[in-house]
Amino acid sequence: MKSPQKHARAHLFSGDAGGLKKRAISNDGSGLMSMPDADVLIVGAGPTGLMLAGELALAGVDVAIVERRASQDLAGSRAGGLHSRTIEVLDQRGIADRFLSEGQVAQVAGLASIRLDISDFPTRHPYGLGLWQNHIERILAGWVDELPVTLHRGRDVTGFTQDAAGVDIALSDGQSLRAKYLVGCDGGRSLIRKAAGIAFPGWDPTTSSLLAEVEMAEQPELGIHRTAFGVHSFGRVEYEIRDGEIIYGDKGPIGVMVTEKDVGATSEPTLRDLSEALIAVCGTDYGIHNPTWISRFTDMTRQAAAYRDRRVLLAGDAAHVHAPDGGQGLNTGVQDAVNLGWKLAQVVKGTSPESLLDTYHAERHPVAARVLRNTMASIVLRREDERTKALRDTMSELLGMDEPRRRFAAMMSGLDIHYDLGEGHPLLGRRMPDLDLVTANGPLRVFTLLHDARPVLLNFGEPGGLDITPWADRVQVVDAKYVGTWELPAIGAVTAPTAVLVRPDGYVAWVGDLTQLGLADTLTTWFGPPVSA
Repeated sequence: MKSPQKHARAHLFSGDAGGLKKRAISNDGSGLMSMPDADVLIVGAGPTGLMLAGELALAGVDVAIVERRASQDLAGSRAGGLHSRTIEVLDQRGIADRFLSEGQVAQVAGLASIRLDISDFPTRHPYGLGLWQNHIERILAGWVDELPVTLHRGRDVTGFTQDAAGVDIALSDGQSLRAKYLVGCDGGRSLIRKAAGIAFPGWDPTTSSLLAEVEMAEQPELGIHRTAFGVHSFGRVEYEIRDGEIIYGDKGPIGVMVTEKDVGATSEPTLRDLSEALIAVCGTDYGIHNPTWISRFTDMTRQAAAYRDRRVLLAGDAAHVHAPDGGQGLNTGVQDAVNLGWKLAQVVKGTSPESLLDTYHAERHPVAARVLRNTMASIVLRREDERTKALRDTMSELLGMDEPRRRFAAMMSGLDIHYDLGEGHPLLGRRMPDLDLVTANGPLRVFTLLHDARPVLLNFGEPGGLDITPWADRVQVVDAKYVGTWELPAIGAVTAPTAVLVRPDGYVAWVGDLTQLGLADTLTTWFGPPVSA
C-alpha cells in the first residue's frame, strides 16, 4: 500500500492513484487516462492555490489543481517574503521550518519607507522572512506533493457552467472536469472571476514600474534610490540579510525595479521598454542585456465585490489586487486559503450547511480592504514632492512612538487580524497565541495541536470539566495548564481564560468557562450540528 507521501507523485506522473478512485491525464494529453471528478477544483498552483489544496487534503477532501505551467518553475522572483502571521500559519501546519531554513529572518514590516520593528511582539516569530516567491512556491509544492492532491499541469481552464449540484469546467485541451466546487486562485486577471460575472471595483493605476532580472555591462549603485520619477532600485539576485540589512553578492544577474514615465501600457514589457525607462530615470541603461525575465506592475487597486457566487469562490489575487508595497499580497492570499479550506471541507463533507461559506467573504473581505487602504496610503507617501516629503517625515515621527508603531506593525504583519465574532473576551476572533502548554501527554505547543487542521477545545480549568461528546468526532479536547501572561500584539496582556475553542485556522471561536455557556451554539455554528441531531 502506498504511503500518503507518495499519493500526489503517483497522481501527477503515473496516473496510479494508490487505491484512490481518481487519475490525472498526462501533461501533453496523450495518455488514455480519464479526467477525474473532484470535490474541489482549484485553478492556479501559486501560493494561494497550493495552500488551499493542502488544507483541503488534510481535511480528507478530494482536491485537484489545474495549472497552466508545465512545472512549478516561476519566471521571475515576484514577491520577496513572508510576514510574521503567515509564518505562524505555516507553523500551525508544522511546515514553518522548511521556509525558515532557506530564508533570511529580518524585520520586514513597514509603511512606505518607514520600517516597523516587531522584535518585541508576543509571538514565536517576531520577524519576517526574506525568501523569493519561486522558493516559497517550491517549498509549498513539496508539502502538497506529500498529500493526496491531483495536479493537472500544462493546461488552462477556458470556461465553466454551474448548476445546483456542481460545476462543469472546460479545459484548453478540449477535455472537461466536473467538481462540486471551483475555486479561482488564478491571479488578478482571473478568468474564473470574470466568467462568474463577479464585479471587480476599485481604482485605476497612477504609477507603473518595471521589474527585471538582467545582466549589465556597467554596475549601477546597488540599493534603493529616489528621484522625481519615483522609487527605483538595483540589487544582485543573490543576497543575504544580516542584522536587518540586505547584503548583496558580488556577481551574477542584477534585479532591477524602475518607475516608468507613463502609465497605461498594456503590452508585455520588452528590453527596449526597460532601457528607455532606465535612461529616463538614470541617464543610462547600464548596458542591459540577456534578460532572464521582465514584468510590469502598477498600483491598480481592486477588490472582488463578492468572494463567492454559489459554487464558485475566489482567493488570493483573483479576489484583490493592489500595489506590492508592504509585501502583503502573497501573505493575504495564503491566509485566504487557510480561512476557506476547513470551511469548504466541512460543507463538501456535509458536516456543515452551505451557509458556512458566507463567513469566508464576511471575514476575509474586510481584511483585504484594509490592505488595499494601506497600500494606497503607502503609494502616496512614496512621492518625492516637498509636500509629500513633509508628510512622510511627519508619519515617520508618529510611527517612531511606541503605541502607533505597535498598532501599524501589527497591521502590516497580519498579527492584528480580528474577525467579528461578537462581543466578549479580547481573544474572541483573534489569533490564538502559540503557548507552551503542560498536558497529560507532556509539554505541547498550541500550534502542534493544529498540525492536522482540526479544531481544538483547550480546557485550563478542572480536568475533564468540558463535555462535548456530540462533537467528539470533529473537535479534540485537551486539558492543559499554562503558567504565564496571556498577551496579544498591539493589545497587550489579557485575562487568562478558563477555556478556549480554537478553529483550524488558529482563530479563537469561543472563550468561556466550565459552565459551557454558549459553547454548544458555537460548536454548531462552526463545526456542524451535534451527532444526536
